[in-house]
Amino acid sequence: MTNVKTAKHTNTPTAVNPATPQTNFASKTVPRHLARGAIGFGLIAGSIALVPAFGPATLLAAPLALIAFRGCPTCWMVGLAQTITRGRLERNCVNGVCTLSKADPKRTTDAPTSGITVPTTPQ
Repeated sequence: MTNVKTAKHTNTPTAVNPATPQTNFASKTVPRHLARGAIGFGLIAGSIALVPAFGPATLLAAPLALIAFRGCPTCWMVGLAQTITRGRLERNCVNGVCTLSKADPKRTTDAPTSGITVPTTPQ
């Protein structure tokens, strides 16, 4: 016979480190992030636009955009959202329901925080 313990849920949120590290695509400032985007999109557009004049060798500049984007254009867009909302929003999870709310201005720092809270479940 197997004994199974049921978990009690509480309404008290506690901060927990996620099991996997979260990827952060944010830059230090919005202008710096926009400059990275301009460089990345410029490299892609330039490499395609210059093919008729200089041949397919210009397409070798397109992969350099991945360095500017820190991945792909979608990664850059996620980073833009992270850069804009850094320190302004936090995610709170209570009893399996997660919400976004304004961050406490007293806790706001330049360093990004996870802002993740989850209910405790004793085992």
